[in-house]
Amino acid sequence: MNSYPQKLSTGGVDKPTHRGQYLTRLAISPLYLKQYLLFLKDKKDKKNLNTKTAVKNGIALLIVILTINQPISAAAYNPSIEAYKLYAHMMVGSDKQYRCLVELWDRESHWNPKADNPKSSAYGIPQLLKMTTTNPYRQIELGIKYIDNHKLYKGDSCKALARHKRVGHY
Repeated sequence: MNSYPQKLSTGGVDKPTHRGQYLTRLAISPLYLKQYLLFLKDKKDKKNLNTKTAVKNGIALLIVILTINQPISAAAYNPSIEAYKLYAHMMVGSDKQYRCLVELWDRESHWNPKADNPKSSAYGIPQLLKMTTTNPYRQIELGIKYIDNHKLYKGDSCKALARHKRVGHY
């Protein structure tokens, strides 16, 4: 038995997420949550409603709204890429240098160890010319070594990123 409804009265089901499409059209927007809570408080005064219940309902509503309105992408999370980034962070050390390196290699290969440039011999995560290794961790080591030994960057991945933004490569 399918636990997700196939058809809802106010909309269908989003197939990839099995999320009811009507849920994104809630009558109470997150922007008006404060007014909603104040409304419940006023209602409490009129009908002797428990304030704790109103706050709990408001918090639950906020969680539902924030959870439902978040887009989910099937390609958003790749554990291998996260492992590669963690390894690079350990190799680089500095948070600033790491952030620049992540952006640089996002631009170059999206951290794909099999990325191949058809216009040159660049390959792998760092898109180094004539790279032959298919091991992503070795590619990261070689990419960091390249940045460390290059006369323009001298170990500064932020300089490599700045050059990439200017000319389209590093």
